[in-house]
Amino acid sequence: MEFLTDPAAWWIEPFTTNVFMQRALYAALLVVLTTSVVGTWVVLRGMSFLGDALAHGVLPGIALAFIIGVDTTIGAFVAAMAMVWGINLIRSHSPLPEDTSIGVLFVGFLSLAVAIMSSASGAYSGDLNRFLFGSITGVNAADLRQQAVAAVISVGGVVVFYRAFLVMTFDQAQAAVLGLRPRFAHGVLLALLALSIIASFEVVGNLLVFAFLIAPPATAVLLVRRVPRIMVAAAGLGAASSVIGLLISYHHDTAAGATMALATVVVFVAVLTVKSAWQALISHNSKTLQVAQA
Repeated sequence: MEFLTDPAAWWIEPFTTNVFMQRALYAALLVVLTTSVVGTWVVLRGMSFLGDALAHGVLPGIALAFIIGVDTTIGAFVAAMAMVWGINLIRSHSPLPEDTSIGVLFVGFLSLAVAIMSSASGAYSGDLNRFLFGSITGVNAADLRQQAVAAVISVGGVVVFYRAFLVMTFDQAQAAVLGLRPRFAHGVLLALLALSIIASFEVVGNLLVFAFLIAPPATAVLLVRRVPRIMVAAAGLGAASSVIGLLISYHHDTAAGATMALATVVVFVAVLTVKSAWQALISHNSKTLQVAQA
């Protein structure tokens, strides 16, 4: 119970006395900003499966880049673009639903990644674990600059295409009538989604970045209605979850990325539980009042 009995030592000192925790905090906040603004549209447009598939779809690129000695970010970018291109190709040449093409490529890319990492060339998996599960306490100044650039691009892209994203979320035909080019806007959103995943995988891990894309925006949707407020609330909830997860990881020696991701999910479940209980209470009181008036 040190977080209550000695709050300064538990909540503040890790960030003031440990340079690695300071960098981890900056990295976490940048990841939250990047994923929250893009994740809001992923949640509102029902693209969670695509986000999950894309998050795992970059794994073959990361594995190949690691084996041949190329920057893993480049490998992840190539794999992400290949998956986006493949989804659009299958969708345009097949009568099958979009989620089918996503599922096929999801399985194919994930299987390829496992095959590469299980080969003799991929036997040195120590560093690959960092890409899978993150190493937020090991980020350096260059990582922070890269994440900051990604955050600026993500926020800027959402601001520029906000109207197109908003209209096509609810009515693609109306977006086309208004000249908002929904297909192009959808491509931009996919590019921003890929960017947020690629820029974040070294910090929170490829397997955990999906939690930051979905959980904070989903929690925000339970609390507010307007899209700008959802983005702000998602960023705030994600930041709070990240700080709590980092501190728990620091004090109890758990994996930082996993602990932060778990914190975002716990917050979502807590908010959903409280809201459901509150709505049930209101409904019960309303029915009781109606019976009394009758």
